[in-house]
Amino acid sequence: MSLAMTIFSMIAAWMAIATSMLWGMLRIARRHQAELHAPAQAPVACRYWRGVNPVKALN
Repeated sequence: MSLAMTIFSMIAAWMAIATSMLWGMLRIARRHQAELHAPAQAPVACRYWRGVNPVKALN
């Protein structure tokens, strides 16, 4: 086997191993994602800054 073919084989093997490890890590990460929760209701002070008077909103 020529030197060029040996180097190409080593690089191709390294790429195959790196790709398979990356694929495995992405597979694990996809299974362990955090669950999405609905956003909490904004406090009264935030509603005031959006133009809603909290005193009128509660009455």
